[in-house]
Amino acid sequence: MEPRLGLAIRIDICQYRCVSNSIPLTDVTVRCSPLVREPLSEGQSVDLAAVFKALADPIRLRLFSLIASHEGGEACVCDISPAVDVSQPTISHHLKVLKTAGLLESERRASWVYYRVIPEVLSSLAGILQSGEPATSLEVLS
Repeated sequence: MEPRLGLAIRIDICQYRCVSNSIPLTDVTVRCSPLVREPLSEGQSVDLAAVFKALADPIRLRLFSLIASHEGGEACVCDISPAVDVSQPTISHHLKVLKTAGLLESERRASWVYYRVIPEVLSSLAGILQSGEPATSLEVLS
């Protein structure tokens, strides 16, 4: 980037901040996620990061989706294995990660293990990510 261009961008940003702070904002409705209404505590951040880390892998996200959308809300490993192109031990590993993150619970029936999504965790995640109540004004950072 040319030095002059960088300076021009900085001047534009400064001018935008000065002008935007001087414009009164009324009748603005903003929907805020709980993440932006108040900061997460250190413990909440650690817990939430572990859940997002577990879901960040494409195979785990696919497995989670397959289980959540399966008839009856639960699925046997034998039901979901054909839908993903990885070995059975790899599937077991990914399911263990999801279970350790608190996203799944399991139950052994004979020689099969059935997994189901924990509904409270799913609701909690949705609540964190969804928009909150409408705000009455928009605060512009200076």
